[in-house]
Amino acid sequence: MWGQPLRPPAPYGQVPAPHNYYAAPQAPPAAPASVDEVRTLWVGDLQYWMDENYIYGCFASTGEVQAVKLIRDKQTGQLQGYGFVEFVSHAAAERVLTTFNGQMMPNVEIAYRLNWASAGEKRNDIPDYTIFVGDLAADVTDYMLQETFRVHYPSVKVAKVVTDRITMRSKGYGFVKFGDPAEQAHAMTEMNGMPCSSRPMRIGPAANRKTTGVQEKEQTDTKS
Repeated sequence: MWGQPLRPPAPYGQVPAPHNYYAAPQAPPAAPASVDEVRTLWVGDLQYWMDENYIYGCFASTGEVQAVKLIRDKQTGQLQGYGFVEFVSHAAAERVLTTFNGQMMPNVEIAYRLNWASAGEKRNDIPDYTIFVGDLAADVTDYMLQETFRVHYPSVKVAKVVTDRITMRSKGYGFVKFGDPAEQAHAMTEMNGMPCSSRPMRIGPAANRKTTGVQEKEQTDTKS
């Protein structure tokens, strides 16, 4: 009567409404994630050099990784600092989430930041709380810039020093992304003029990710 029941209809005599097509005793109907997402974890706070091979290697010891997809900017091809890891089952993904989240990633002093894929995707729909940081010394790296802010503001997600595509040398400015707008606002005033490496930083507002390219041009023009 309901299309293709897995068993004869007799045991389901008490079904009151068409809601129970899947009266089979498995996943609760009100599960927050969609069927496609239950095996997939969102992974964030990734550094620019962390590619698919690195992320795969992070979880390879489980023997349960099915696929890794990192998100890149459609125009520049640069990694955006987050991605998705699909596992062979929901249980495998849940084990990884419980075991790895908050632990240190291989070869770096950065903790895993994991969540169910649905939550991660929603989180990335939230506007970026980003600041522009100028007058950076030539030796300042992404990690150094990130930690300069993170020790004061725990919501810092990632930092990026902008480099010349040909020489790979720093252009002397970058961006720091926050998860908390209040911390972003405090950093705008509290960190302006504070040292990073050998020079005081110049802090200013930054455009959101979609207009970062334009923002970078404007900031560069302002400097010269």
